[in-house]
Order: sequence, then C-alpha cells, then structure tokens
Amino acid sequence: MSAAGNGKVALVTGASRGVGAATAVALAARGYAVACAARSTRDQPRRTPGTLDDVVERIRDAGGTAVAIPVDLSDREQVAAMVDHTVAALGRLDVLVNNAAVTFVGDLDIPQHRHDLVFAIDVDAPMIAARQAAAHLRAAGEGRILNVSSLAALKPVPGLMSYGMAKVALERMTVDLARQLAGDRVAVNCFRIDAPVASEGTLANLPSVDHTAWEPSEVAAEGITWMLAQPVGYSGQLESMTHLAHREGIMPTVTARPLTPTAMFTGVFDEYATSGFVDG
Repeated sequence: MSAAGNGKVALVTGASRGVGAATAVALAARGYAVACAARSTRDQPRRTPGTLDDVVERIRDAGGTAVAIPVDLSDREQVAAMVDHTVAALGRLDVLVNNAAVTFVGDLDIPQHRHDLVFAIDVDAPMIAARQAAAHLRAAGEGRILNVSSLAALKPVPGLMSYGMAKVALERMTVDLARQLAGDRVAVNCFRIDAPVASEGTLANLPSVDHTAWEPSEVAAEGITWMLAQPVGYSGQLESMTHLAHREGIMPTVTARPLTPTAMFTGVFDEYATSGFVDG
C-alpha cells in the first residue's frame, strides 16, 4: 500500500524494469509522485520484458501517483525534455535517479557506434538530466541526485570495457556535481551495485549464468531509497552496496555476502570473480 503523499516528486530513469522499476515503486510507497522514464511502453515494447505502463499501473493500483515519460536517452534533446515534462506533469522536482544504462559486448574491438551509444546513455544522459534538473531542485529548497553505478567501474569485466569506462566517468561526475551543488542544498551521491542483482537487463546480458542466489531488484532499491532519505549534507558519497549493507544494517540478505573492493583494480591478473556484477 502506498504511503500518504509527501508532496515531493522523483524522476527515475530506466524505470520500465529491474532496479529502476523497483526504485520507482519504492519511492511511490514513501509518498513521492514518480515520473517513470524509459523507452519501453506497451505500444513500443523492447526485447527485454517490462514497460513503463506496467510500472505506472502498479504504482497507481497501490494508491500512488505516477506518470510515464517515454524517452530515448541517447537523444540529448529528449533527455532535457524528460525533466521539463516531469515538472509540467507533477509540478516540481525533488529527486533525480539516474539509473538507466546500456552495455554491449566488446573490448578494444567494440564497434565505435556502440561505444558511443554506451557513453551517450550511461554518461551524457545523466549529466544533461542533472543540468536540466538543477534549477528545479534549487527551486524545491533542497534536492537529491542519485547515480547508479556498478562494480564494473572498479573491476574489469571481460567484454564490458566501454560500460566500465562509462561507470568510472559517472562516479567521478557524482563527486564533481556534489561539490558544485552543495551550496544550493542539492545532494549528489552514487550507489554502486557490487552484489549480483537479478534484473531483467542483467539476466539478458548473462543468460548462461546461474542467478538463483542473486538479489532481487527490490534489495538494490532499498539501498537507493536509504541514501535518498539521508540529510542533504550527506553528499559526494560513492557507496558500495555490500559495504552499505554491512555498515548500516540495511538490505539484510546482502550482509551475508563478502565485502567487495572499493578501490580501482590495477595490474594484469586478478583472482576476484566479477561475473554477474554488471547491473546499474
């Protein structure tokens, strides 16, 4: 059942499935009106299951407020318009969750157009969204931006070099934006998924991997909503999912998992398994 409305508005990208959908539902349950943004709709579905219409319907059926904002995040004009449409539909903006991401298999041999698309969606879109949202977040009195990253930012995953590079850039951007927006009472943080999460996108990327012991998307959403609930002075943080669970006692199933590295891997050979840590 949805909580009573708190008068605040959140915009979540990649909200048609996986962690984005779970985050949108969790924020609605905490009283936010939620703008759900992604490409997949019932009229124009993608190959991976899940649509914006499904998520919006789920939120509304629980008594919450939600709108669908179809958007192609590789189109810079559409990204900026996504923020404006949110404010036009829901009246304000308090939270921006940059969750959407795309990846393609390939390292040095990845086709250039695919590398460019990864950076367009995984780096440029969050930056444009933050730039467009900043004035609205200031107008709300205080605001929050939460970027979703991956262990691939720190640990090379064979075949996902462009994705890992993009996530490194996203994490650096988080810290830069936190410094720039602190005086405006806008907190900017990053949630790094470093435990395997069985989102639809990850399962599609790793169809042969056993995911029976993976976390559901709702667990990652719990960590994200915890971060968004912190005082506005909590900013510039690059939180690891496993470390956050152990430290704060949240996401209890994750506390049973070992802590992952939080420094970038250097060198050539590595015994730490990275398979499955590509969500976000």
